[in-house]
Amino acid sequence: MAELITMLALSPTMDEGTLVEWLKKEGDSVSEGELIAEIETDKATMEMESFHDGVLLKLLAAKGDALPVGAPLAVIGQKNEDISDLLASLKSGTPAKAAAEPAPATVAAASPVTTPATPASPASAPASPEDGRMKVSPVARKMAVEAGLNLSSVSGSGPGGRIVMRDIEEAIARPATAKVSAAAIAAPADAAPTKLPLSQMRKTIARRLVEVWTTTPHFYVTAEFDMAKTMAQRKEINEGLAASGSGVKVSVNDMIIKASALALKAYPKVNVSFQGDHLVQYADVHIGIAVAVDDGLITPVIRNADLKSLSTIATEVRELAGRAREKRLKPNEYSGGTFSISNLGMFGIDEFSAIINPPEAAILACGAVQDIPVVVDGEVRVGTRMRVTLSCDHRAVDGAAGAGFLLELRKFLENPILMLI
Repeated sequence: MAELITMLALSPTMDEGTLVEWLKKEGDSVSEGELIAEIETDKATMEMESFHDGVLLKLLAAKGDALPVGAPLAVIGQKNEDISDLLASLKSGTPAKAAAEPAPATVAAASPVTTPATPASPASAPASPEDGRMKVSPVARKMAVEAGLNLSSVSGSGPGGRIVMRDIEEAIARPATAKVSAAAIAAPADAAPTKLPLSQMRKTIARRLVEVWTTTPHFYVTAEFDMAKTMAQRKEINEGLAASGSGVKVSVNDMIIKASALALKAYPKVNVSFQGDHLVQYADVHIGIAVAVDDGLITPVIRNADLKSLSTIATEVRELAGRAREKRLKPNEYSGGTFSISNLGMFGIDEFSAIINPPEAAILACGAVQDIPVVVDGEVRVGTRMRVTLSCDHRAVDGAAGAGFLLELRKFLENPILMLI
């Protein structure tokens, strides 16, 4: 009996996925556990594998399509099996029994794909207004520029005749394709603004930030720390690591992670989560690190950071951040954090406030370490300072608790030898 493959929720926050690539084509035999497609989720690009043996009878989605969870993707069944009733029921919007109650047909593979996804151009994107301009998706236009392709020779298969990514791919594959200069394609006469399709990550960021900002009562506490001893300690640590030939280098951010983890362990009132009618008090300290990627932001998690050495934290941060930028993180590597850190100091930002990453109750925003004039014993001297702002969920953390955490954090950053004991 034919089985309907549907778009599954491949990450905890996924509502929609983009089909990056079919790894099988219609008519191919498929074995249980065999990879059949790559799907871009809101966090990473994941491989999907089949739960069934059979033949891929029909592909219901094309490369670049953005589809909601539960949408049909393909049909697997026996060779030459009649699936006309199933296809008719899907078209009519009244699925047949096989389609209405399908057995799970696909699952995310244990590891994400090893190559970055091709930018998707959803076929469902709205067509441009009927104002005489050619209707072309941004990704399709970019591909045409790179290939020197004359868009007037391409027929659009998207809504309203819109030219989408698959149309450009087919046109490039044809031997007799008219060519024009890239400049003529890249700069339309009317210089109309370009509509950029949202990635799955950016869609999720937009939805979740609105949700968090409107449902979580934020308050902020800011402090300035003396970082002179931390900077000196970091220099000494890195000299020792260089002499050992380990290839590891500890950053200021790594020391903030370690200090924050130790502060949370010493002052657990901030290592909590608000859950409606109760608080969850976390016993372990898992620190999420905000990492900027092309499509937005993701927070890889350093687990049990209070128990790890600075060199181990440094190694993990670089490895996780690298794979985050390549969209190769596993779900367990970006979920389960109990506290987050966002550091914009490397961009020369003095201070800022960050939005909480639920279900956590707080996030620490760190500015740059700077040499500034300070007053010590009535005299103006050069001091090494860093400003931090703690954003707190007021349902779970009160002002005194936020201030108490920053006092603990100050203790470790202004006396970094305590991080090494």
